[in-house]
Amino acid sequence: MTTTVLLIHEADPAAPPLATDLAAAGAQVLASAPCAHLVREALRTSPDVVVCWATRPDDALFEALATLQAQQPTAVVVFTQDTGVEWMTRALEAGVHAWVVQGYGPARLRPLLHLAQARAAHDRKLRGSLADLSARFEERKLVDKAKGILMRASQVSEDEAFGLLRTASMHGNQRVGQVSRQVIEAAQVAEAINRAGQQRMLSQRLVKLYALACIPAEAQEPLALMRQSATRVEDNLKALERGLSAPTYGDLLQALRSAWEPVQQLLQGKCAAQRLAELDALAEGMRAQAEALVVALETSGLASTVHVINVSGRQRMLSQRMAKQALLAAGDAAAAPALEETARAFDEGLAVLAAAPLSTAEIRGLLDAARHAWDQLRVGAPRAGSAAGRRQVAASSEELLALFDRLTSAYQHSIQVLMG
Repeated sequence: MTTTVLLIHEADPAAPPLATDLAAAGAQVLASAPCAHLVREALRTSPDVVVCWATRPDDALFEALATLQAQQPTAVVVFTQDTGVEWMTRALEAGVHAWVVQGYGPARLRPLLHLAQARAAHDRKLRGSLADLSARFEERKLVDKAKGILMRASQVSEDEAFGLLRTASMHGNQRVGQVSRQVIEAAQVAEAINRAGQQRMLSQRLVKLYALACIPAEAQEPLALMRQSATRVEDNLKALERGLSAPTYGDLLQALRSAWEPVQQLLQGKCAAQRLAELDALAEGMRAQAEALVVALETSGLASTVHVINVSGRQRMLSQRMAKQALLAAGDAAAAPALEETARAFDEGLAVLAAAPLSTAEIRGLLDAARHAWDQLRVGAPRAGSAAGRRQVAASSEELLALFDRLTSAYQHSIQVLMG
């Protein structure tokens, strides 16, 4: 099979008749070009070998050769009169396969072309082996990380976790590494949805706590919980900013942070009942931005498995919203429709979770406890204008928050979600 050649040389009266000699050696010269056009012509002609005549090589030649090898690895032969050792080192780094110093001869062309091609093939084989080794190493890291996720989530042994991955890979006709990557991505999305969902809830909880803190006799505990909630908002934001892709979610994260900052600023002042409406409006803006982030995460390609996390997380928010609305509208009959709307949404969420195929004894027990606490909140809401009613609303809403935090975490770490 005829060897095809791209000839690279500058104008040089002392240069041998390379094109003629190559043809005599049985090679086909596809084109001849100066060094400035080396990459362009090599990509255009796709020769078997690039042959360069460079009496005095320079940086431009090595940069062009390195660029070519990065884009389209090709056998390269360079003839030069320069004996500098530094150029030999540069030649190796640039991917030259035959660096011939003061040794041009027509009779040597054919074996040199064959040598360059053999070395190029050897290099490709080595690169392939290295890439395969690197891929195996990366796959091993993915498998180890996925095993760790499954071990922590389901309290299984390392062997059991690997067995789950292997079984899923056989059922899905995928490599274990591919399944492991899916487990890791599912865990990351599930955590992000949980954290973004917490921001929705915290926007409502902070208003509820602020309303309670405005009552001097009941201010101490709500103020402490407000500080904890504000810290939780900040921690979630930082974790989301670290863990989510900035090009994909950066605008939503910035919008959420921008919505949180005025809420944070207002909370730093002394509690004042006349500022409750302002805080509520700002918190609604924060809730809307958190909801937008949740929706974007849920539609990221894993919706079938992470939707239950969103629903459970939303129940946290609705429990705090119900308590907030009851406190802000105490004694106001006009607020009843809003309370009923929130209650209806909460009941619908409970029905969705009860019907979800993803269930365990722990999840069923938490749902039963949540129903009881929800009944207590429903009873206390109309009585939020009294001290006893406020205590019942505060206690039952905090109990619901704790229960749905546990439920959401249980869903987040379930095998069905991680491997769905």
